[in-house]
Amino acid sequence: MNFADINIKSRLLRQVENMGFSTLTPIQEKAYPAVMSGRDLLAIAQTGTGKTLAYLLPALNTWRFTAEHSVQILVMVPTRELVAQVVSVAKQLAHDDTLRCVGVFGGVGMQPQAAEIAQGADILVATPGRLLDLALDGYVSLKNVKKLVLDEVDEMLAQGFRIQLGRVFDLLPNKRQNLLFSATMTDEINSLIDTYFNSPNRIEAAPVGTPLENIHQSKYNVPNFNTKVNLLAHLVMREGMTRVLVFVGSIAMADRVQNALVKKLGIEEDEVEVDENAKLIDTTQGCKEFDYIHSRRTQSQRFRAVRGFAEGITRVLIATDVVARGIDVANVSHVINFDLPEQPEQYIHRIGRTGRADANGEAITFVSPLEKEKMEEIELLMNMSVEEEIMPEEVEQSSSMTDFELPTYRMPNTLVKTDVTPGGAFQERAEHNQKTNNHVSHQEMMRRKYGKPITKGKKQKGRKK
Repeated sequence: MNFADINIKSRLLRQVENMGFSTLTPIQEKAYPAVMSGRDLLAIAQTGTGKTLAYLLPALNTWRFTAEHSVQILVMVPTRELVAQVVSVAKQLAHDDTLRCVGVFGGVGMQPQAAEIAQGADILVATPGRLLDLALDGYVSLKNVKKLVLDEVDEMLAQGFRIQLGRVFDLLPNKRQNLLFSATMTDEINSLIDTYFNSPNRIEAAPVGTPLENIHQSKYNVPNFNTKVNLLAHLVMREGMTRVLVFVGSIAMADRVQNALVKKLGIEEDEVEVDENAKLIDTTQGCKEFDYIHSRRTQSQRFRAVRGFAEGITRVLIATDVVARGIDVANVSHVINFDLPEQPEQYIHRIGRTGRADANGEAITFVSPLEKEKMEEIELLMNMSVEEEIMPEEVEQSSSMTDFELPTYRMPNTLVKTDVTPGGAFQERAEHNQKTNNHVSHQEMMRRKYGKPITKGKKQKGRKK
């Protein structure tokens, strides 16, 4: 179905075409009439299926101008990168309109964001924690919200935002439309729906665990971290590796892989630069062609990495799962799983970063001996086997393991005595430490001295005065 075939305002249709879209994706085709109906919605869709446009387009199509510019559409997302992405799409759709869109997130000062909201916000895109702070401090009112969108709600709950979400719901008007978008379904999401939603309409772009057909998947059995780095360095230098997203399992691993890869390829780090958009000085040196991103990097470093990757300056970007939720970049040629995720569904979410808009994509996974069981769970979820590749002869296979790969050994507690009698000491006291209570009462001392106790003047019973 084409966008021209649906009931959409002419100015929105013009902006969609200017953005280069003509045909609706399956989730957009199903979501548009569902959102326009006014009913609550539960939508299950993978990354790369066009979820952002699926809820923004019908939401803006029903938006009505108000002079006070109060928040009518509230979009909640898990990361600051995803805030920036949604705000960017909303502003492109409303290019010729008077609509005001504001994005807020943690990690930066709250006052500038509060000042921007004070100027008026029709659409507010926010992370849960920062939104709650602004609302409780009186900087933003949610009483006029007509549409609430929870995007990537599975990740919000995984990050522990359940309490914040509940408190935000308490600040919202009872009469509103709830739209929930998620890549996976969990018991916690079902509980959220049962508590706050009103008989939602459920749509699904594809069953959970279904990979995109235009993504070719392969895997390498790799013995250890050093060999993984050697293989990664070999692959990213191949022809066709134009925009590569490398997933790692933790913040520490992102740092390790970045440092090891730059050292392996002999790449010199770039000079310190100023991020003019964020108004912050980036004091960490890095490499423009090979960059990395995680939640402990500064705001300017994170935005620089995403912007460089989107503009093609950064060819290889190493990322953790959390921040990668906000990386909506077209033409990602390859996704490489340096580490396997803890949840099988997250694998589907990762590889969905490539092969977007009917383009072909490539997903490559490194499987260590400790990760074989995780890979089997992923293949069971997808109901398919991933093709195994032979290790290239040019790749050096290391036999040494790093400190964090070595198994941990705990010393047994030899001080614990298993057959201790209750109340007894662990060992006998030395002879000179064996003390006994030799206290003798005063009456006993008098009896021993005089042969009878001394009463110290106590009156005898029955004695006459």
